[in-house]
Amino acid sequence: MLIPALAVAVVTAAIPGHFDQPQDGFANPWTTLRQSNPYWANLDPEPINTALRQVRGFTRPQANGKPLFAGAVTMYVHDGKIVTHDRTGYAVLYQDQQTQLPEEDRVPMQKDTIFDLASISKLFTSIAVIQQAEQGRVDIDEKVAHYLPEFGVNGKEDITVKQLLTHTSGLEPFIALWKLYPDVPSRIKAVMDVKPKSTPGTTYVYSDLNLITLGELVHKVSGKKLDQAVRDGITRPLGMKDTGYNPKARNRTAATEFQSAPPRGMVRGEVHDENAWSLGGVAGHAGVFGTARDLAVLGQTILNGGTYQGRRILTEHSLELMLTNFNQQFPDNAHGLGFELNQRWYMGALSGPGTAGHTGYTGTSFVIDKASRSIAILLSNRVHPSRDWGSVNPARRVVADGLANALAVKSHGKQWRATTSGGTLTAERPVEVFVDVDKGDKLTIQHWDGTQWQDVRTITTTERRWVATEQKKSRFVYTKAGQYNGRGVYVHARGDVTADGWSLARR
Repeated sequence: MLIPALAVAVVTAAIPGHFDQPQDGFANPWTTLRQSNPYWANLDPEPINTALRQVRGFTRPQANGKPLFAGAVTMYVHDGKIVTHDRTGYAVLYQDQQTQLPEEDRVPMQKDTIFDLASISKLFTSIAVIQQAEQGRVDIDEKVAHYLPEFGVNGKEDITVKQLLTHTSGLEPFIALWKLYPDVPSRIKAVMDVKPKSTPGTTYVYSDLNLITLGELVHKVSGKKLDQAVRDGITRPLGMKDTGYNPKARNRTAATEFQSAPPRGMVRGEVHDENAWSLGGVAGHAGVFGTARDLAVLGQTILNGGTYQGRRILTEHSLELMLTNFNQQFPDNAHGLGFELNQRWYMGALSGPGTAGHTGYTGTSFVIDKASRSIAILLSNRVHPSRDWGSVNPARRVVADGLANALAVKSHGKQWRATTSGGTLTAERPVEVFVDVDKGDKLTIQHWDGTQWQDVRTITTTERRWVATEQKKSRFVYTKAGQYNGRGVYVHARGDVTADGWSLARR
């Protein structure tokens, strides 16, 4: 549901609702989710409404004549307040790869529709691994072969648990286990036997095999199969009643793909990923189903430092490690222990060094912005009925951008904002600047030397804070080169201003 236009907040001093006043540490551990609206969360409803309209637009035919997805559920949380929980389209729309169902047979999307979360499952596996570490059963710096001797073959003897969690093990991304091997034991053995494609620790390669291995490790050290470990350690204590593997409430699930190889027909209520399906629906890389509300509970647990409603699933120290970038040698692939970090390609304008999350191939996106204590969730069935109808990344960015732009960037006076394509601003008395842009973008500050403008400083980021500038006549040149957009470029100025490609900003 779109937010009424009258719900507009004007915020100048309060930290909640501000993008430019990042918060340190974790939220109050007793923060719980509660229904609210943008007004009471100090957010601007206009960008949120714009994002929701765009999400709805993606259910209509795009340039290729196909919708981006049949339906979706979007949720925004800020400071524990659920400010948006919206649904659009259909959970089931097609009967095969092309043909839509008759109107009476379609299943409308509901707010509590259960989605195949796909690779967001990797976060559940990673948390289960860290829980074993907290119990002293696993050392993340230890070799995997110490726990799974069968893994320590064919050049994998020195691969560590941390390397699996950060995708630096050197393992290849994928093996068609479902097609090449006849049963579960032979498929697991194939993963244990695989040879690295690169020297462990030297490259970043996102690999399902890393997480399949970690799922087996959890089973080995805990004595519980992965689905039991996730249930006992995560979903049950957090009250995530609709989250788990092999869902029983299949009539509430969103359909995914119509598959002919393997010949599964329209997949609904079973994991979409063929390898996870061939492993009985439970695997470290895929298999978890859940709702937007349940996923928001997990997100708030992360923001709270590992606890929710008095039930702790991780220590703050463990969570700090999970949100620490261990891949600094691979700057475009920042990664904690399981969590992806600062990935603007789907985190959009919410992204920053402390922004964590994951995506799922079925059309899902989960973004946790610790700096603003916000959560952006998009659950869609973009592979229904075909995985070949287009990338869902534009929708992921739209959702993240909607929440980021609802957060205020507010100086204590008149401020100007550059357009996303660039522009030049001349100000007699600039006071401070704010820059949050994509890689390759820059703001150049120039001063007049009496004859010409001279470059004096170039800014590419200010870490979400206003930065003081010299209060003398200056020219600000914003150059757009990156592929994506950040929160923007702002100048707080007094006196005369000449703007080309800049406009006054209210937030």
